[in-house]
Amino acid sequence: MATYLELKEQAEKLLQQAENMRAQETEQAIADIKAKMQAYGLTAADLGFGGGTRGPRAKKAAKTPAPVKYRGPNGETWGGGRGRKPQWVVEALAKGKKIEDFAV
Repeated sequence: MATYLELKEQAEKLLQQAENMRAQETEQAIADIKAKMQAYGLTAADLGFGGGTRGPRAKKAAKTPAPVKYRGPNGETWGGGRGRKPQWVVEALAKGKKIEDFAV
């Protein structure tokens, strides 16, 4: 029966072989895809990778920042949205101030 160290060495060799095989198969797949793209005149945009409007990964519209609802003592701003409150808000509330004191 094999020892733990022998089995561990075999496992490491198998993992290395698997990585080598994966690299070879990846290269073959890329070469095959490139050949088919050239044969059919396809581009990355046709596949949804070129940033065009086609495909499931088309760019989404840029989000506009939330309007400023509160301004801190040093000019910091906050839109009052979801998530953690900025540190200046947490500190002000801890000192007993109200959030309405900072409304714009």
